[in-house]
Amino acid sequence: MVTPAAKREAAAHLCTVHGVSQRRACRAIGVDRALVRYQSRRPDDKAVRTRLRELAAVRRRFGWRRLRVLLSREGVHMNHKRLRRLYVEERLQVRRRVGRKRAAVTRVPLVPARGPNQRWSMDFVHDALSDGRRFRILAVVDDYTRESLCLVADTSLPGGRVIRELEAVIGQRGLPRQCVSDNGPEFNGLAMLRWSQGLGLEWHYIEPGKPQQNAFIESFNGRLRDEFLNETLFTTLAQARIELEEWRRDYNTERPHSALGNLTPVAYAARNASVPQQAGALRLPEGFAPRPVATPDLTGPNNERILLPTG
Repeated sequence: MVTPAAKREAAAHLCTVHGVSQRRACRAIGVDRALVRYQSRRPDDKAVRTRLRELAAVRRRFGWRRLRVLLSREGVHMNHKRLRRLYVEERLQVRRRVGRKRAAVTRVPLVPARGPNQRWSMDFVHDALSDGRRFRILAVVDDYTRESLCLVADTSLPGGRVIRELEAVIGQRGLPRQCVSDNGPEFNGLAMLRWSQGLGLEWHYIEPGKPQQNAFIESFNGRLRDEFLNETLFTTLAQARIELEEWRRDYNTERPHSALGNLTPVAYAARNASVPQQAGALRLPEGFAPRPVATPDLTGPNNERILLPTG
């Protein structure tokens, strides 16, 4: 008997089963009568517990901090220690998925973007349908606002298809100052190099084997994998496209982002809308962009004379 609740239960058992008085039962088990007679004055948290379980059932990979933000949006304001206690008592903790141990690498910090539509990061994510057929997802994010600009799913996404999808995003938001990607054939092929140089778009490649240099898209891919892909079973490619677009809308407009002060990416972009985003404003002022994230080629600069022969 360690907790007060266990001691009260033991005293009640002696009184009920053996018919002794409360005073004698407390003396027998060495418990103070004040502890047994105490009546809790803690308010009833049944409604909060119920709503917390409902939110956790929908947002299965959200921890107590994000659930607290969602509750505050509904008008439920509670001390964080009290909410965390309820969260633990309801056994809603998110179990961390442990992957294979890898060798530690040296982290290279990224220079943060200084405005929306200044630098886009992109990468591919792989998944499979229920019948085993694999498909790829092209993910593009704005490094400043953390907005998900597109999630394109298909069984094949060559360089020409990537260009068409980027042109569709540019038609809505305007031309970015920079794009950051790895050295995949879709990004460093001749078609992509000619297209980016024709638009005057600066393209920077991270060093091979160092995904941490493209940290924004890697973080987004982790959230996409953990909160959506690992939680959803796709039967058809059409279903995957529809649900990806729905999750992208939810990510941009509903999901609180801790790096943005628990604002959504759309709300953060609206609050910091100092750079024009319409299609007419294709270029940002000179000198507005930071230095390149990483040198794309160890043997020379990122210009047409070097890139075209090697593409």
